[in-house]
Amino acid sequence: MPLRRQAGHNLASNNYLGLCNHPKLREAAIAATQKFGVGSGAVRTIAGTMRIHLELEEKIAAFKGVEACVVFQSGFAANAGTVSSILGKEDFILSDELNHASIIDGARLSRAKIKVFRHKDVAHCEELLKEVQNEPGRKLVITDGVFSMDGDIGPVAQLSALCEKYGAIMMVDDAHASGVLGRNGRGSVDHFHCTDKVDVQVGTLSKAIGALGGYVCGSRDLIDYLYHRARPFLFSTSHPPSVAATCIAAFDLLESEPERIARLWDNTRYFQSELRNAGFNIGGVTTPASETPITPIIIGDGRQTMDFSRALFAAGVMATGIAFPTVPEGKARIRCIMTSEHTRAQIDQALETLSTTAKSMGVL
Repeated sequence: MPLRRQAGHNLASNNYLGLCNHPKLREAAIAATQKFGVGSGAVRTIAGTMRIHLELEEKIAAFKGVEACVVFQSGFAANAGTVSSILGKEDFILSDELNHASIIDGARLSRAKIKVFRHKDVAHCEELLKEVQNEPGRKLVITDGVFSMDGDIGPVAQLSALCEKYGAIMMVDDAHASGVLGRNGRGSVDHFHCTDKVDVQVGTLSKAIGALGGYVCGSRDLIDYLYHRARPFLFSTSHPPSVAATCIAAFDLLESEPERIARLWDNTRYFQSELRNAGFNIGGVTTPASETPITPIIIGDGRQTMDFSRALFAAGVMATGIAFPTVPEGKARIRCIMTSEHTRAQIDQALETLSTTAKSMGVL
């Protein structure tokens, strides 16, 4: 089964801004490969740090308005490596129940005591903070900036205020907010004007940025600590120079082509409005309502969802079905993502295929 159809009929990609295929990124990758070769040859702390890796970290730190940044080999490694290295068994983690698997794994690896608060329930998070405020150890509150399955935005500002009140550490995973929310795509932390209140910002280079990797932004002390203690960073070969060069070019484009983000949001509003008009459940009834280009079409039954996804693919639209255990039982969905590069004609054609196929299968 082919993994990708042409971009116009691909509703499943994280390529929000079309940068995977951008000529400037391709040129940067080719130039870096010709200059430096295809690989770095070592982990960062031995001989795998090239000037281009440091340039990328400086570029991201400046873009985010923070002191420093460290780039990991993946977004998963960034989350898991950071949480597991900054906390120990005397500490507490307060985590949203719908946080990404990489946060959950990092929390388990840290051996800290984990408390889960109800999704986006700030009052519940405060209850848990009150319970542990007199216990020894650090307290870390973690939320996704944008939740990857429902597309809703985390309550970053309110949770940041709670952390200030209770002396907790605030961490935000902005994987799906990077390049989507905030000024020029600076993320949910910027969107809520919380840069000075969030201690640990995690982002990805593999979604809107169009390449591969993850990063952590924060104080110089935090980043120096992660350089020496985060095991995925320490024990994984660094990115090929072509990847670092590609990401540098992508951040330049975020600054110089803000119209890409405007197109992304125009397409998102149109697509979601038309889906609702057609009668699809795109969240807000039994699941959170999407507030971003991540657009779930809630079907409920896992088998029917997968059959619907296969039928869509046969009809020329790639829209992946997601069922248990990725989402809870009874919450299976087709997860669609809009991009800036979908034309109105392509969106209309996809909508027509979605409606026709749904009606023929009894989904609508």
